[in-house]
Amino acid sequence: MKLAKLSLVTIVVAGLTTSSFAADTLADAFKNGKINGEIKAYYFDREGSPNLSTAATEKVNSDIFTTGIMLHYNTDSFYGFKLGATMQSSSSPFADGAIGTAGTAKDDFKNEMYGSGTVLSEAYIEYTLDKTSVKVGRQFINTPLVAGSPSRIILQSFEGAMLTNTDLPQTTIVAGVITKYQDRTDFAGNIADFQNLDSALGSYAYTLLAINKSLSNTTLTAQWLGINGNNTATGVGDFYYLEAAYANTLGEYRYGLALNHEYKATEKLNEEDGKMYGAKASLGYGDFNTYVAYTTITKDGDIKGNSMGGGLGGGTQTVFAKGLQNKPGTFTKDTDAYSVDANYLFKNINFKLGARYTGVEDNANDKEYAYTDIYTTYTFVGALKGLSTDIMYQDWGKDADGHDFWFKANYKF
Repeated sequence: MKLAKLSLVTIVVAGLTTSSFAADTLADAFKNGKINGEIKAYYFDREGSPNLSTAATEKVNSDIFTTGIMLHYNTDSFYGFKLGATMQSSSSPFADGAIGTAGTAKDDFKNEMYGSGTVLSEAYIEYTLDKTSVKVGRQFINTPLVAGSPSRIILQSFEGAMLTNTDLPQTTIVAGVITKYQDRTDFAGNIADFQNLDSALGSYAYTLLAINKSLSNTTLTAQWLGINGNNTATGVGDFYYLEAAYANTLGEYRYGLALNHEYKATEKLNEEDGKMYGAKASLGYGDFNTYVAYTTITKDGDIKGNSMGGGLGGGTQTVFAKGLQNKPGTFTKDTDAYSVDANYLFKNINFKLGARYTGVEDNANDKEYAYTDIYTTYTFVGALKGLSTDIMYQDWGKDADGHDFWFKANYKF
């Protein structure tokens, strides 16, 4: 694979006599390794369109049942080194219709759930010395501007090199280069494999991230993502993200305030730079939590990345105001959105119940969308410990029409 030239030799030699090693031999490192995984079974039922953007999406009226498994293994540390691997698989045995036939499961869910097969999503070597670690290879990443989304059966992954350092007090610094991306499906009925970024985006993606917690009860986050395009038709450009989040308590109450901003300097033809501003206020008491959020995107340009996010990967949900399941319009230029969410955890029965309302004004197209989410989570205990279920229902209103129902069962071991 293509990677930026990143030598570990100097770090390794300097640390061989000073690091603390968990395994005495290479054999022990493998014997003491850990295996964990997750078995998944998801059922989705969808009718209508969340944004009425095309005639094809208006014909959506289908359901799909998909099963999957994620299996992860990592060795114990040996002279600061670790190896790790994660396999993901997906199957939709009862999906009807065909890709290209609107209103059937295989077509309606081809970009998110219908994609059978197995993929090696993680295969990495990691080296840690004191407060610095380097991970090279296929890996899951979770940052504001580079992240996979866990909302479907398959979690998106990346291939590259990531360096993390925590030498500065209450500060985390991350630097990385990414050369390949693994989506959920290949849009043709198969699970997605890793693809070079230059096939759709740019030759490489580079990122720098800083998280600081020096101020009391405050977390400051800043990240840059650069995707170098081969030309002005495929290049995406640079993304800049800033966030300040404050959280505290007053007696038995919890409260918080967060502000964020994203700027996209595009390289694409006929596109203008985009800017996003957001605010979120939260309040909690006991097992009850609620928040209100507002996001606005300027009329000049959007902040869209790939995979329905605001960066690289579907997990880059940088906007505060968004629907729980589907989020159309929330990264589009000249839009205003707000969300109100409230949920309660019934601790004695491990049951969480919540509701969210999101309104989106698409000023550029003179449209308004409304998304109402009802969601529940139940966590099993005792003999079924590790098993959880999620039920989510989203209704689409105003200039949208339809609904989305999700049932998700996950068993982690």
